[in-house]
Amino acid sequence: QVQLVESGGGSVQAGDSLRLSCAASGRTFSTYGMGWFRQAPGKEREFVGGISRGGGSKYYTDSVKGRFTISRDNAKNTVYLQMNSLKPEDTAVYYCAARRYSDYGVQPVEYGYWGQGTQVTVST
Repeated sequence: QVQLVESGGGSVQAGDSLRLSCAASGRTFSTYGMGWFRQAPGKEREFVGGISRGGGSKYYTDSVKGRFTISRDNAKNTVYLQMNSLKPEDTAVYYCAARRYSDYGVQPVEYGYWGQGTQVTVST
């Protein structure tokens, strides 16, 4: 079992950058595919990006390609989401999620473990 804690959210202006971190407990972090999701008020939770267990494979939703970058440091049990050129439509609560013995998936139901979320607010 793994516990996830996100950090790094905040309020920024359009065009700014933020780096989210997700720290995982335990000694088996490298066995989990990791994903980032977000949920805006009144909307369903949506996939942002995912990274494979070893970090060699990454996938992003179209709306963040070229702006967001996922990375992970298995030695530090941490996955990151670097967000550049932020837009107001990126405003949401951002969640990291873990999927054991599998690489990333794009649907929330594919993940068994979730963090508590961190708020990102982008103003014009």
